[in-house]
Amino acid sequence: MQWTLNELYHQVYYMYMKTKFEHKDLVWFDVETPTREEVQELASAYNIDRFVSEELMVPSTKPRTELHGDHLYLVLHFPALRHSHKEKEQEVDFVIGKNFLITTRYDTIDSLHKFSKIFEVNSILDKQPVGDHAGFLFFYMMKEIYKAMEDEIEAIRIGLHTIEEKIFAGQEVGMVEEISRAARDLLNIRQVIEPHRDVLRELEVAGATVFGESFTPYLKSLSNEYYRVHNHVMRNTESLHELRETNNSLLTTKQNETMRVLTIMAFLTFPLALLVAIFNLHFTSNPIDTMQNGFWFVVATVLGSGSIMLWYFKHKGWL
Repeated sequence: MQWTLNELYHQVYYMYMKTKFEHKDLVWFDVETPTREEVQELASAYNIDRFVSEELMVPSTKPRTELHGDHLYLVLHFPALRHSHKEKEQEVDFVIGKNFLITTRYDTIDSLHKFSKIFEVNSILDKQPVGDHAGFLFFYMMKEIYKAMEDEIEAIRIGLHTIEEKIFAGQEVGMVEEISRAARDLLNIRQVIEPHRDVLRELEVAGATVFGESFTPYLKSLSNEYYRVHNHVMRNTESLHELRETNNSLLTTKQNETMRVLTIMAFLTFPLALLVAIFNLHFTSNPIDTMQNGFWFVVATVLGSGSIMLWYFKHKGWL
């Protein structure tokens, strides 16, 4: 089979790209750890702003939305908790045009991988219309990502329920580390997604400029997805605080009970030890020395005194 030079170029070009998905007139390029050559090819093919192409080649620390002519540039970070990722925070850069969407990232993102499979199936079977521009593709992609985040939070909620059961089963000490781990996960999610609020608010204005006012309700729906995830995090955080307070109270109560028992034992043994020490004094007038059963008399006296004190402590409710 022979290819023309132009066909060979396009074949090599699309093999060079990490992944390309198509549905009718829409195309999505998903690039992991983009190289300069990859970004330049995309920038040339889709007339991407030079500033945006430079940003795509390096990680960004600041989430944001920017309007560049006929396309949008977004930077968002997402939490990664329960998978073997190098970082706890994953960045995705989005370039959204009329009929194309480009995503660049620096790690495997499970929700994006899942969305790609759904997109492939829908493209092959033509089961579900995606929309007449790439803004809809971004919309469905973000809904899938937020759904995956809710699943992560739901797993934390189930973990909190397990912690609660173990706390009231008498495992307060072992739950200190579990509570701290859950608190770290919730705090990480909250810190990562907090900037989404401002990014999505700015996107509502910029998106209407590129895709028209008719697309604004979809962008508002994305904001609602964010607030649902955020509220889910806050509810679980409040539950975690209550569990921590309960666990600390039970630990304190158990420690106080232990100290009370130790104090009573010390108070109980001190007079008995003093009594034995008195009987052990060697004086000529000490009747114990000449008593035939003096040893057993001392034992009986100590046991009797101890029993009386124990009865008195229980009568007073100290034991």
